[in-house]
Amino acid sequence: MRSPDSLNLEAIRAQFPILHRQIDGKPLVYLDNAATTQKPVAVIQAITDFYTQCNANVHRGAHQLADEATRRFEQARDTVASFIHAANRNEVIWTSGTTEAINIVAHGMAQRLQPRDEVLVTEMEHHANLVTWQQACLRSGASLKIVPIDDNGALNTEAFSRLLTERTRMVALPHVSNALGTINPIKALTAEAKAKGALVLIDGAQGIAHGAVDVIDIGADFYVFSGHKLFGPTGVGVLWGKAEVLHNWPVWQTGGEMIAEVSYQTATWGELPNRLEAGTPNIAGAIGLAAAIDWFQQLDIKAVQAHERALLAHATKLGQAFAGLQMVGTAPDKIGVFSFLLQGCHPADIGFILDRQGIAIRTGSHCAQPLMQRLGLPGTARASFSVYNTLDEVDALFLALHKTQQMLA
Repeated sequence: MRSPDSLNLEAIRAQFPILHRQIDGKPLVYLDNAATTQKPVAVIQAITDFYTQCNANVHRGAHQLADEATRRFEQARDTVASFIHAANRNEVIWTSGTTEAINIVAHGMAQRLQPRDEVLVTEMEHHANLVTWQQACLRSGASLKIVPIDDNGALNTEAFSRLLTERTRMVALPHVSNALGTINPIKALTAEAKAKGALVLIDGAQGIAHGAVDVIDIGADFYVFSGHKLFGPTGVGVLWGKAEVLHNWPVWQTGGEMIAEVSYQTATWGELPNRLEAGTPNIAGAIGLAAAIDWFQQLDIKAVQAHERALLAHATKLGQAFAGLQMVGTAPDKIGVFSFLLQGCHPADIGFILDRQGIAIRTGSHCAQPLMQRLGLPGTARASFSVYNTLDEVDALFLALHKTQQMLA
């Protein structure tokens, strides 16, 4: 199975029930981790245990089940805060995922932006971090500036510096590109943006599961991510924001939980984190995400990173030797995303034929249509790796691609 000595891949894979499935009689090779990761037994059991042992609404309950549910829910917040090295647990805001987290920030920012203000994003954005700021600028009259990338998919940092001005109010950029795997130098870019007085949001959806994230060290004002890309459940995510920034941030939704005082005529809002968490939260999701973080932190993170680099390096080597295969996204600093095209083959056809061989990848624009237009591509096929993938699975991918190429030719 070939892995670093400190990673027991067989033991890791044994904790993921779905990896033992077969597709059309073939062993499942799951290479769609940038879309969502699979869930270990520890996460599944944590969610099941909540629903079977202490299912109740959190906060203000006058019975034991509510007390237990509240304790687990708030312990999950502590787990997230520790995981990302937040200074204050109240800086962790539960959301439905990265998209809602970005929308909360953009909704508040749209009320503060003026027509001469500017927002910076990049050419590699996921739609969640492009369309949301696009709409915020349209509502406020501010200008949206796009930082270009080079043909390898690396951010043009010189252009970033040129576009950054005293009128820049927000810089929103991905930690890692979901379509290309490019790792952005977020700490250096954040420092540069903060020197101009801008707020900074980091879309961490693709970065959170591939290494240690220290929000204090990064220096940004906001870091957002989804649980389902971190071995946790769908429908739960995190908005982390500096307490001094979030404490008076415009509320996103109103209703229960987030208020301080209410009359028939007026209402006032509570303190963090409640003021940005209206309504009943995804309690089981938060508990499941905490279980995923606990599971992930038991691994040797440096060994995980080395293993994922080895998977990408092996795929890159095989891709370079594959006649008719074009690799897309070859920045020097990138994570385990292998995007490609086969000459004469539509990405959708590639995905369909690979699926018949038990191999799950993603095809299309990857929620990054403007990026595909910038690259002059109809879309790509994308294999994305995680800790439970093996070098043998990379070999299986390329064996299947040879068969696919022969069939489509």
